[in-house]
Amino acid sequence: MSGRFLDLKQGKVWLLENGRGTPLLYLHGFVDVHSIKESWMPFHELLATGFRVIAPAHPGCSQSDENKDIEAIEDVIFHYLEFLDRLKIPQFDLVGSCVGGWIAAELAARHPEKIRKMVLIGATGLFVQGALIGDVFMMAQPERGSSYAGLRQMLFSDHDHPKAWELFPDGMGEIEDELRRYQMLRFGSRIGFKPPYFYNRPLANRLHRITAPVLVIWGEHDHMVPLSHGEAYANSIPQAQPLKVIPKAGHSVHVEHPELAAQVISDFLTAKAGNSR
Repeated sequence: MSGRFLDLKQGKVWLLENGRGTPLLYLHGFVDVHSIKESWMPFHELLATGFRVIAPAHPGCSQSDENKDIEAIEDVIFHYLEFLDRLKIPQFDLVGSCVGGWIAAELAARHPEKIRKMVLIGATGLFVQGALIGDVFMMAQPERGSSYAGLRQMLFSDHDHPKAWELFPDGMGEIEDELRRYQMLRFGSRIGFKPPYFYNRPLANRLHRITAPVLVIWGEHDHMVPLSHGEAYANSIPQAQPLKVIPKAGHSVHVEHPELAAQVISDFLTAKAGNSR
């Protein structure tokens, strides 16, 4: 593993790189590298056994400079276009979780030629009538001053899941992890604070522009982004495979079941092109 800064006009981007092979751009969510942990989690390490994984921290997250011009998802897309120009990788696999999945879908709809294959894990970004995305900002406030049971319940299959307790303990956790969590919430508020949170209405009508094969993965018990959002993504993208639902998993599929998630993604990315439906 190695980390480095990439200089953009709007500031520096901190990114981690690991592995060899086909370049794989990984865009993080709320329970992830850069948003809680400084370095790779087991899921990312497993992906890096078969791919060159490149994971930038969103603006203002981890060690990336904050971009005060970001006010909407469109601004984030332009940020990543600048990032990709500097990285000089014309085509790549794209994997995004949660908010990172939203950014991935928006990027693929605007520049489908850049994406070889794409995987969305519990992606936000869509407005689905009657199935609103959960208020992570409210849940990030401790109940009775110290309990994060509500936040754990939203982000995992169950509030007592061992990984949920490890990453979101009651009271004060490791100060560096707390800071990264705050930074991610701050970034999220720039693009997703308008209720019902983390959506861009026009995106649904742009998904047909995505030409790459796509795999959509969802936790059976996702309490943040309802399963109907995964169905909407899988049904609206022309070359998407049927929705892959992971049993006994919540919003953080890649954290709760890292081996399974990495294997499913690797199998999809390495499979020969063919009919996906």
